[in-house]
Amino acid sequence: MYEISENTYPLFPRERLEQLGAEKCSDQELLAILLRTGTHQKSALEIATLLLMNFKTIENFRRASITELRSNLGIGKVKAIEIRAMIEFGKRIQTSERKRYGQILSSEDFGKSLVDEMQDFDQEHLIAVYLDAQNKIIEKRTIFVGAANRSIANPREILHFAVKNMAVGMIVAHNHPSGKSVPSHQDREFTTQISQACHFLGIQFFDHVIVGKDQYFSFREKALL
Repeated sequence: MYEISENTYPLFPRERLEQLGAEKCSDQELLAILLRTGTHQKSALEIATLLLMNFKTIENFRRASITELRSNLGIGKVKAIEIRAMIEFGKRIQTSERKRYGQILSSEDFGKSLVDEMQDFDQEHLIAVYLDAQNKIIEKRTIFVGAANRSIANPREILHFAVKNMAVGMIVAHNHPSGKSVPSHQDREFTTQISQACHFLGIQFFDHVIVGKDQYFSFREKALL
């Protein structure tokens, strides 16, 4: 449950941020600054407080649609769009911090970047990342999007683009909409099939990464490849 602090500060949110720094501001103060204005009945800070209380958790707020945001007091179409843009921009900033100029430097860095990118997907996505001899990304392609209980993809389709890109190495990754990153029996069989196919074609299969909620599973890190 999201908790709203009841402290009363002598400064307005913008003044607090300017004088004390953004890290000293509460969640509702930061949101009030982004909202800029309130209504005739409520200040921006009061609207921000009610908004966060209605969504109960920051996670629920982060996932809120424009329609869901507009159902709250003081949030019209423009403000809802601005909030969605702010959330997406913040997500991209966080993701960009882990990107290394299109080069895979470690399974950990890559796994964390995939968590940022894929953990909120409602459907299962399978992506393939094709690499050159310096582990630089040639192409990152979504191979499959569908129901979680459907077979992820045929290795033939994945390898088709590896050959087309003249890739030296490859990584595959998919998310579990359930939020759990533990590989299923099907995931393990799929990994074996891809590994064998890559070996036959002379392509190095670096890893299969499974993305859950705030976590990932790497077959490479677990010494399963």
